[in-house]
Amino acid sequence: MGVGKSTVGRHLADYLSFQFKDTDEIIEERNKTTISEIFDSHGESYFRALEKRLIEEMLDWKQCVISTGGGLVAFGDNMLHLKKNAFVVCLWAKPETIFNRIKRQSNRPLLQTDNPLETIRTMLEKRKSAYRTADLMINTDTRPMRQISQIIVRQFRQAQQQSGKQNHPTPLS
Repeated sequence: MGVGKSTVGRHLADYLSFQFKDTDEIIEERNKTTISEIFDSHGESYFRALEKRLIEEMLDWKQCVISTGGGLVAFGDNMLHLKKNAFVVCLWAKPETIFNRIKRQSNRPLLQTDNPLETIRTMLEKRKSAYRTADLMINTDTRPMRQISQIIVRQFRQAQQQSGKQNHPTPLS
């Protein structure tokens, strides 16, 4: 969260002439409620099950950039499944940067705590090993979106050439 997945993802999709899909938006649309309400009503494990089902669908998606929730790749074998058919990019930033970007947003159920900055630190530490298995990691603390997008496109095209896979989705976590 707060690393620029949606912004960079939309820009990438436009540049590559791919579709843009946001897993949180899809889940909200299908459940006719917000992520916060899903967490409040059903809990995190229910939400993670919804994400897992969505990953199964993603295996058939072509020519799209996917913005996933920050926790999606850190649960179960989700990252493994994504990497089978996708070039996975992890955008990351320092906890303080993330906090400053999202501190005024009320739609972050995991940050409804007494110390959201410490919660961000804890979440990043727990998810670090999963994030590090991405095909590409990019720090978004100070890089402009255009530069981030250029790095991703260059690495994505290089990966396509090496693998011979041309139309696979590109999840951003």
